[in-house]
Amino acid sequence: MELHWSDVQRIAEELYDADPDLDPLTLSFVKLHDMVVKLPDFADDPQKSNEQILEAILQAWLNERD
Repeated sequence: MELHWSDVQRIAEELYDADPDLDPLTLSFVKLHDMVVKLPDFADDPQKSNEQILEAILQAWLNERD
């Protein structure tokens, strides 16, 4: 199933599954953006992200780690 920027929770789950030991708080938004667009199922326009979306992904990823 394709991933789009609106799929915040699914993106966070994929990022967590890809590297469960990575602390997302150590990532810049540039690095986080890069990781999202490189996910195998990501199919959205990379230019459509913004700080609010990246913050939501980051928060959801942190919640996955709890």
